[in-house]
Amino acid sequence: MSWPYPRIVAHRGGGALAPENTLGAIRHGASLGFKGVEFDVMLAGDGTPVLIHDESLERTTDGRGEVPQMTYPEISRFRTEKGESIPKFEQAGRLCRELGVWANVEIKPAKGHERATGEAVAPLARELWRGAALPPVLSSFSTGALEAARGAAPELPRGYLVDKVPEDWRDTMHRLGCVALHCNYKSLTEKLAAEIHGAGFAILLWTVNEPEIARQMFALGADCLVTDALDRIGPGFR
Repeated sequence: MSWPYPRIVAHRGGGALAPENTLGAIRHGASLGFKGVEFDVMLAGDGTPVLIHDESLERTTDGRGEVPQMTYPEISRFRTEKGESIPKFEQAGRLCRELGVWANVEIKPAKGHERATGEAVAPLARELWRGAALPPVLSSFSTGALEAARGAAPELPRGYLVDKVPEDWRDTMHRLGCVALHCNYKSLTEKLAAEIHGAGFAILLWTVNEPEIARQMFALGADCLVTDALDRIGPGFR
């Protein structure tokens, strides 16, 4: 496929320059000119989709506890290092629309909540981006979450997220109706890139933080790079 989305995407909203998965991070990425952001969405214990990477609160907030065992009102009391609360996915989606920023929404289910997370995130994403020129791409390491997302909002594009590229990537992507393979940049070779493109899929790579590596990855055939290094690999990087 041709890649209609931004070619450089800010990891977790603001890369390494802002607290991850926050509204402030998305604003910061947009303020630097980034037209695409990536962030993680997990379900709180009451079913509210929220932006967070870990199943526990300790690493990114001043709170303690497990996300799938707490309600959103309980979670929202805690703060990141810059004093922000964990946002709802709905807030993040509305902010992206307001700022004109495209989103790679990583469905990040807590263990045992794969299908429920896909079933919750996909229809909400459809509502949040209704009428948008560029809908979000829903990506996940969880094939169960992607299957559920496909069932709940089949019209939204999906990305198959992997570390090392498995041998059955073609079959899995066809089965899940994916448009792109999202993989660790260390896994990409020129031969593999040609095979992925030859099969009709795009290539998104994570997490590329050195300009020289970024140039190498584009030369190999990458369509999109996700980066933490917003100050070294800017939105107009070539």
